[in-house]
Amino acid sequence: MKRTSLLLPALGALLGTLLPATAGAQAWPNRPVRIVVPFAPGGVTDIVARLLAVKYGESMGQPFSVDNRAGAGGNIGAELVAKAPADGSTLLFSSAALAVNPSLYTKLGYNPLKDIVPVTGVVSSPQLLVVHPSVPARNVKELVALLKKRKGGLNFGSNGMGTTSHLAGVLFASLTGAEVTHVPYKGAGAVVGAVVGGEVDMSFFATVVAMPHLKTGRLRALAVTTVKPTALLPQLPTLDSILPGFDTDNWFGMFVAAGMPQAIIDRLNAETLKAMQTPEMRAAFERDGLEPLGLGPAEFQRFFLREIEKYAKLVKLSGAKAD
Repeated sequence: MKRTSLLLPALGALLGTLLPATAGAQAWPNRPVRIVVPFAPGGVTDIVARLLAVKYGESMGQPFSVDNRAGAGGNIGAELVAKAPADGSTLLFSSAALAVNPSLYTKLGYNPLKDIVPVTGVVSSPQLLVVHPSVPARNVKELVALLKKRKGGLNFGSNGMGTTSHLAGVLFASLTGAEVTHVPYKGAGAVVGAVVGGEVDMSFFATVVAMPHLKTGRLRALAVTTVKPTALLPQLPTLDSILPGFDTDNWFGMFVAAGMPQAIIDRLNAETLKAMQTPEMRAAFERDGLEPLGLGPAEFQRFFLREIEKYAKLVKLSGAKAD
């Protein structure tokens, strides 16, 4: 009897700490929610985040807003979320850069394996291997032969050191044994202009970026970088079918700070998957050449870990360092 009388107050205190947290998770969201996008407005990350924000607001009855916190390859926004209260008021919508940065940066203000939690893998943006029309290669095999024949190879432009377009070029050189010279630019706009203008010979562009220039003949697409063909250009071969093991893209997903109640994670994932099925979002994905992923928390966690491992090898091979 004495032991029971001693345990009851302790049990009551424990329940008192657990119940508010559980109730808060069940009531989420009960106030406005901020979605941090760690890049400037206008890119794919920002566009998809804003579409989700609208759908979340309609479905959950609270305003969801996008907060662009660009800088340091996405690390400024990611660190902000990693250090935010794990109460569901601050979310992170980021890209494959989150998997690249642990290898690219020698110092991070957060640990992407411990301080943030993957919730939903939303979409993938396949890249296309493109060349300037003056390059005398109509397919990948002809391009590889040309690279090996021409002294000094060709120049390939990227969005910058350590970006997915740069690392796709590194993987291409590694698998073909061909010589290519990397020319980094500051962002997608600059490198598109360089390839279209003939300043560099080749690059790896997101499908949506390349499409207008393919239609006008100012670029030629030779292959897609993902294992599966892209819906916008289904006839285009995959690089994996020619260079086994080639698989790169730029993916986008939702993350939260570590310690977030599981009930919030589960609802956020369910609402995201539901939003992805709406006609508006499906049309936007199709328009921009985005492939739906629909990965839940456990599957997205495994995917994220594989991506970190994959890009660690490519960053090491490239020798790239951002600081």
